[in-house]
Amino acid sequence: MNLSLGPLLYYWSRDDVLAFYEEAKTWPVARVYLGESVCSRRHLLRLPDWLALAEQLAAAGKDVVLSSQTLIESESDLKTLRRMVCDGRFRVEANEWGAVRLLSEAGAPFVAGHTLNIYNPETLDVLAGLGAERWLPPVEISRAALAAILASAPAGMETEVFAYGRLPLAYSARCFTARHYNLPKDDCQFRCLDHPDGLALSTREGEPFLTINGIQTQSAGVYTLIDELPALRELGVASLRLSPQSRHMGRVVEAFRAALAGEAGAADALARVMPGPAVDGYWHGRAGLEHRLERHA
Repeated sequence: MNLSLGPLLYYWSRDDVLAFYEEAKTWPVARVYLGESVCSRRHLLRLPDWLALAEQLAAAGKDVVLSSQTLIESESDLKTLRRMVCDGRFRVEANEWGAVRLLSEAGAPFVAGHTLNIYNPETLDVLAGLGAERWLPPVEISRAALAAILASAPAGMETEVFAYGRLPLAYSARCFTARHYNLPKDDCQFRCLDHPDGLALSTREGEPFLTINGIQTQSAGVYTLIDELPALRELGVASLRLSPQSRHMGRVVEAFRAALAGEAGAADALARVMPGPAVDGYWHGRAGLEHRLERHA
């Protein structure tokens, strides 16, 4: 198995984004996903900037993939998607079915993102026929459900699993961060910049509930499968996706590298730099906010 650095899900300053990917050049990740996949109003970097970053990371030996926007809401969004598909230099991760159609019509191999909601081998077979060469299961899939799909997966289809980060659970045309500040979406004042790892949401009892990230809803806890590497290997998973966080991401990558190498203490090293409590309930077919070690304590 190798490691992939997923697309940046948060809104950071331009300088912070450039510094992050400059550091990522040295990390032991085989693949880097680039682009704005959450909100088109986040435009401190535009497509030409992402393409320039892609060239730099490719020159550093990384396999670069451009991630498409998950919710296409305007003609300008569609125009950006078309430009991404037509550029041709880098593979594209399709995060909605319009991108699948454009990529298939262009005859371009692509990655089928987790937001395509692939829950059975028949859907995966359709996507393989359209040009998908790698796929990500939905983030809430269990080990048992994934095993059932992979038992009948198309030959040659690579599987990449979301293995670290706050789970991207849902998307909406409404911006929850703007609503939190009592602002309209079209005049959000880019408040997402104030929350580089999302805005924590609690229940009335004060318990962690969700994280809001613009139009995206995430888990409150940080999903991690660092203790599940033997099971992932057994299933034939090719790649583990690590979702960027604003601090200590290099140490996150190093912890997973160490775990893949069988080095002791990797899970403990990861726990020290996680920005929230660990969760892995979905993987075990349980409530998503649960964690295996807590259940067996």
